[in-house]
Amino acid sequence: MDYIKFDKSKLVNLEYSLTRELLRSNRAGSYASTTIIGCNTRKYHGLLVSPQPQLDGGMHVLLSSLDESIIQHDQEFNLAIHKYKNEKYSPKGHKYVTDFAFDPNPIITYAVGGVKFTKEMLFVGNTDAVITKYTLVEAHSPTILRFRPFLAYRNIHSLSKANNDVERKYESIPNGIKVRMYQGYPYLNLQFSKAVDYVHAPDWYFDFEYMREKARGYEALEDLYTPGYFEMPVKKGESVYFVASLEEEDPKTLARMFAQEIKRRIRRDSFENCLANAAQQFILKRGKKYELIAGFHWFGRVTRDTFIALPGLTLLQGDFKTFKAILENSLLEMKGPLFPNSGVGLKLEYNSVDASLWLFWTLQQYIKYSGDKTVWKQYGSYLKIILNSFREGSQYNIHMLDSGLLYAGVTGSAVTWMDAVVDGKPVTPRIGLAVEVNALWYNSICFAIELASEAGEKEFADEWKPVADRIPAAFTEAFWYKDKNYLYDYVHGDFADKSVRPNQVFAASLPYSPLTDDQCKGVLDRVQSELLTPRGLRTLAPKNVAYKPEYTGGPVQRDQAYHQGSVFPWLFGHFAEAWLKLYEQSGIAFITKIYKGFEEVITEHGIGTISELYDGDPPYRPSGAISQAWSVAELLRVHDLLETAKTGKTRKSK
Repeated sequence: MDYIKFDKSKLVNLEYSLTRELLRSNRAGSYASTTIIGCNTRKYHGLLVSPQPQLDGGMHVLLSSLDESIIQHDQEFNLAIHKYKNEKYSPKGHKYVTDFAFDPNPIITYAVGGVKFTKEMLFVGNTDAVITKYTLVEAHSPTILRFRPFLAYRNIHSLSKANNDVERKYESIPNGIKVRMYQGYPYLNLQFSKAVDYVHAPDWYFDFEYMREKARGYEALEDLYTPGYFEMPVKKGESVYFVASLEEEDPKTLARMFAQEIKRRIRRDSFENCLANAAQQFILKRGKKYELIAGFHWFGRVTRDTFIALPGLTLLQGDFKTFKAILENSLLEMKGPLFPNSGVGLKLEYNSVDASLWLFWTLQQYIKYSGDKTVWKQYGSYLKIILNSFREGSQYNIHMLDSGLLYAGVTGSAVTWMDAVVDGKPVTPRIGLAVEVNALWYNSICFAIELASEAGEKEFADEWKPVADRIPAAFTEAFWYKDKNYLYDYVHGDFADKSVRPNQVFAASLPYSPLTDDQCKGVLDRVQSELLTPRGLRTLAPKNVAYKPEYTGGPVQRDQAYHQGSVFPWLFGHFAEAWLKLYEQSGIAFITKIYKGFEEVITEHGIGTISELYDGDPPYRPSGAISQAWSVAELLRVHDLLETAKTGKTRKSK
């Protein structure tokens, strides 16, 4: 029985089906994504979306979609569905959908008269190829299958428009063709497991409309190119395999490739296995380098997100090799004490104060699960650079005060994780002493002292111990809101921001905390009463006049709401950790109830995974990216924290 289930009676309901999206990626960096009925609603959707380093280094939609038709008695039944402008849907193949299963891979069942037809799609693990298996389950008369591919050949952030520059020629290859739209791009190989007739009829289809882009305030109309179509007869009970690939495949091997890929999949037969399956999708291998992308569809690498998500995505599976490979690739991009917040190549943006401090935390998790005693020897030099540079002063006015606290920020920049910018101005600038930055700073110093002492570097430990000793009192003096029993969000001179935000929870959750147990309880009580939801923590309390619960509208409206009320699941990980530290076994039931509540969302938005964020008010509508690395990672970590709390034993590996 499938763990992930859908209401069969609602599959033909577009309001139900078009909000549910499929995603499959591979280690090569490519992905396939669409809705559960195959109607693309985003410019980011496509059956083969692949990185193009020889062009702009970005992701490009090559094969946008593939229309499948069943032909009997010269009558064609097109199973596809596209949305065009003016709210026109054509064809309307969704009306033939009778079932949708999801384990171990998506399987759609169609019924047309006496025909029963299934489609199963999966992505090949290490190559840029997507394979679809078609099976004619039932048929009472001779049946022909027709396939028409639609090509985009453009960056995921742009849209294709009809033009005369497209290459209209093709080349025959075994059981298919290879074609490309423009020079500089790779050829797209379209092949079948059996002989097929190809009719070359190059043409443009106009005004496909992507409803999600329209709702997000972006241009939403696209023209797609089709080189022609394929036809083949198929018998009852017969399965046919189709592959779209950047490398020519041997048609005889497609069935075997498909079966082998199925065996490699983590079965999505439980909530934990869905999370473990989703965790694999963020890890890429480009050449010899491993890296982690922050989310799908539009996120690239974000070092902060990498350090936060890395433990949950790798260590909990005992994959220390991948952890270290990604970590060391990130260290290669370290510039002074800073890591890039975003960008690639020569366009890296070094504008984050907290990313460097999350490195210390991610190494703490590595030691916890691996037991590695050589971390200081391997990475101590990097940790020293960060601490010493931040103490003496770095970019963005990052420097240590005499109190031991860390100051960061300049006018016009946002250097904490709350970094949304509107019209060139940060929505939440938080210049000065930010509460989570200083919690991370204290944790980092204490951790470094611990490692240096164990390694016999007494001079370093002695140098930093006085700083660590004076921070708890300075932290309390700067941040503790005594009248209300919680922490200010940030302090700048005589100004203390009393906004109730989740950033204070890190002061209670991190391995080294500057707070007393009573103060931790005050923080958790406040966060629970004003910020905790079934989907994580709000970024701002509802009673605040700046609270914006809905992440909707155009870019400006969404950026204004991003950290002003939106709920982030990843924050629940640190709330849960702080809660279990304080209440131990008596806190298990409470955290378990919230954790289990996330099972409800894996059949919404991104199927089998966890979204980037949710609205701040009920019904907590999912929004943002359909699958976010730190959302998945932290829920995996919550599960592990619960198991540890139940048994009292830390799991070292699997």
